[in-house]
Amino acid sequence: MNKYLAALLCVFAVYGCSPSNETTPVGEGSVLSGKVRLDGSSTVFPISEAVAEEFIAVAPRVRVTVGVSGTGGGFKKFVAGEIDINDASRTIKPSEQEKAAANEVGFIELPVAFDGLSIVVNRENDWVDQLTVAELNAIWNPDSTVVTWADVREGWPEQEIRLYGPGTDSGTFDYFTKVINGKEQASRADFTASEDDNVLVQGIAGDRYSLGYFGFAYYIENQDKLKVVPVDGGNGPVVPTLETINDGRYKPLSRPIFIYVNPASLDDPAVSTFVDFYLENAASLAEEVGYVALPADVYQAAERRIVQRETGTAYGEGATLSTLIGNDG
Repeated sequence: MNKYLAALLCVFAVYGCSPSNETTPVGEGSVLSGKVRLDGSSTVFPISEAVAEEFIAVAPRVRVTVGVSGTGGGFKKFVAGEIDINDASRTIKPSEQEKAAANEVGFIELPVAFDGLSIVVNRENDWVDQLTVAELNAIWNPDSTVVTWADVREGWPEQEIRLYGPGTDSGTFDYFTKVINGKEQASRADFTASEDDNVLVQGIAGDRYSLGYFGFAYYIENQDKLKVVPVDGGNGPVVPTLETINDGRYKPLSRPIFIYVNPASLDDPAVSTFVDFYLENAASLAEEVGYVALPADVYQAAERRIVQRETGTAYGEGATLSTLIGNDG
């Protein structure tokens, strides 16, 4: 257990601090108990799940639940005061802010990692070498006339493209439709949609003529089953990797991902300790599950927001990697 957490747990009298300043793991003698409720984005889920598992190991009397109802579905619960934390793969919308205000629910916006939306096909697909943003738009826009792979590029198979993507409550769906089709929620409707990215993985892995998209971590976890497609955003095709997502070369599909914390929930020591633990460990655990850690000063700014209970959005609707670093770097 790290020194920061040890000091924090001492403050909350979670365990006794010995005169020798040696830290004692939080175990059966811990008085820290309670519940921490998270829901929201399937993209952020792997990070939150990893944090929850590590936290429970040091605070076993705290029950941490992590749901997956999509960013929009999570915000519905969050603004109603039903959960403590919402995992979000986009920033909060003005309409969601209005509902939160009407319900007297505050929020603290905390970026936790970088993600690169990954375009994936079946591993038996031997014709797609890369896709341009224009081709992705041709495939996914609401008025698309693309039916077969040959409709995308001459010489490709005259076989129907079977599409897979996140559901309409997903922040990933919002982000993808905005940067590829020019407007959130603007998409053709004839695709297999799911808030559970594992369902999308299974569908694409079992269908040679499939195409889909989801967060980078799910591609990394399933790269033995899927083939990632390089995307040409105007400067040549780029494969999503930790390096290309971090340095901004993988565009326009790189984006920050967030958690939103109800400041009222921080009055509960179980929640406040969990949030501090999350920010302290987000960098290492994000990379462990396949995402890209933020610069240290962005995490430090997030910690200050918690200490100061700084509510509201710090980045605005549609935050990008550049705005995130620019505001805090």
